Amino acid sequence: MAEAVFHPPRRKRRVFESYEAPFPVDVGGKDFRLCQAEIINNNVIVRNPEDIDQLYNKGYFGKGILSRSRPVFSISDPLLVAKWRGIDTNMPIITSQKYQRRVQWAKSVLQEQGLDDCSITKILENYTKPQGLPFSRGDGADQTGDSCPRGGPNPADAEVSRKSAGTEGAQSAEGHNEGSQEEAALDPGSGSRHQEQDNSREMAEGSCHRDLCGCEVKQSPEQRAWEGLDSRECAPEYVLVQEEEEGSSCPEDDSTHAEENLVKKEVLVCRKNPFRIFEYLQLSLEEAFFLVYALGCLCIYYGEEPLSIVKLWEVFSEVKPDFKTTYMAYHYFRGKGWVPKVGLKYGTDLLLYRKGPPFYHASYSVIAELVDDNFEGSLRRPLSWMSLSGLNRTTANASKELMLCYLIRPSDMTAEEMSTPECMKRIKVQELIVTRWVSSRERSEQDEF
Repeated sequence: MAEAVFHPPRRKRRVFESYEAPFPVDVGGKDFRLCQAEIINNNVIVRNPEDIDQLYNKGYFGKGILSRSRPVFSISDPLLVAKWRGIDTNMPIITSQKYQRRVQWAKSVLQEQGLDDCSITKILENYTKPQGLPFSRGDGADQTGDSCPRGGPNPADAEVSRKSAGTEGAQSAEGHNEGSQEEAALDPGSGSRHQEQDNSREMAEGSCHRDLCGCEVKQSPEQRAWEGLDSRECAPEYVLVQEEEEGSSCPEDDSTHAEENLVKKEVLVCRKNPFRIFEYLQLSLEEAFFLVYALGCLCIYYGEEPLSIVKLWEVFSEVKPDFKTTYMAYHYFRGKGWVPKVGLKYGTDLLLYRKGPPFYHASYSVIAELVDDNFEGSLRRPLSWMSLSGLNRTTANASKELMLCYLIRPSDMTAEEMSTPECMKRIKVQELIVTRWVSSRERSEQDEF
């Protein structure tokens, strides 16, 4: 067997952030924070914004349910933000079409709750009416941030005008995958449908509605998992909607040319978002168990009940039959300083990053197998020479190396021992890097000698 040739990790050309810490725990123990998560539809979800920042910024655990990695989803249109960059506000700026789509979503929710069309129309008209802008213009007053007056807004301050160069005002198109991503995130982020129905009447009276304005229903005291939820989720979200008004640019012209001289006047109108969607952090089962078992900085709830380490080991093994194998490999590589991520994209179990995905490309694609002392056992994915060669070539084309991680358990280890995470103390690990032998390269190297 040839010796492995180790290649240094490839650093990314552009790095837009600084490295904070390998784990979301303080070495001195002064600023220790116990994060909270919940199991929803066999997924581990973190909802508290402060916990999300803690877990992702320190160790790059999880991914945003609406983002590729870091949870940075925003409904604000980047092109509109650049277009209205002179406006001093941090509210999202969206197109009228995008806003109307959310109105239709809110209407569908109310229809499912059995409300008649007349009541739905009145509710939505009252909820989506123009609001006062939460920033001042030209009077030297300080910006008030995300807050927006709940009382009667001043209609004169409800719009910010801007003239367009022509009738074809520039309006950005919505992202091609925005709708599918947002709709896919409704179930894990919205909670129970019954809670939405119980609060439908509150919106008709002008109060927050769980699904229509994005607020969370106030939990009972025993639901300790969500005591740390940010108060921002209990308030409606205000957005600036770019709308158009028609006006005559040349009033002195005769009426025969009046229609030709009409130009569209673009304005930003402050309104409540009728269908707010929150982005949460989704942890893989291996990441969640590592935070609970190895670091002790996460508490996972199922409903109102916090789950113990042994219970999580049992539940995760039922949800994912090969969880024990993949977690042992995850725990091993995390302990060596790597940042493992799901390797499904390349047909493997794990991808290994140095420091984290923002800084380096993945160095290895890992396949984990649990075997006995004689390297025998029921393999999770038996590989033929053809499939192994194809997998290795796929990995090599992505500038990575294929690694087989064998988790060796003693022959005398019983199933009862495997029922708790303490079994990992007797597990040995052997790494095997797979490389493709190229005959022409071998001949050229021999000719040099």
